[in-house]
Amino acid sequence: MLNIGTIVMGAEDVRRAAEFWTRALGYVPRDGEVDADWTVLVPADGRGPGLALGRSTSPVQEHPRVHFDLYTADAAEQKAEVARLVSLGARHVDWDSYPEDPDFVVLADPEGNPFCVIDTTHG
Repeated sequence: MLNIGTIVMGAEDVRRAAEFWTRALGYVPRDGEVDADWTVLVPADGRGPGLALGRSTSPVQEHPRVHFDLYTADAAEQKAEVARLVSLGARHVDWDSYPEDPDFVVLADPEGNPFCVIDTTHG
């Protein structure tokens, strides 16, 4: 049976991306340090997929085919997490595909990669 071991994402500045995602997700560098060209972050508690960050010069896609959905327990937690992520360096994205009553907020990490913060109790 297959399972997701690592999600791989490009970053212009691997160290900057690693700093954001370690603080956002509570992950730690697998090898104890962050390399400028490639690093793998893993959950501090050992449960869940890793996040590999590789140096890339490809431009960020405005509407990527693959992105993160980060789940929250309810609307209050979603609001708090969005504020926390913005304080870590994320920014709000002017998303042109919001439905009328969205359960998600689109943010971008410091590298410009969009991701969603989802209220899992919404409708």
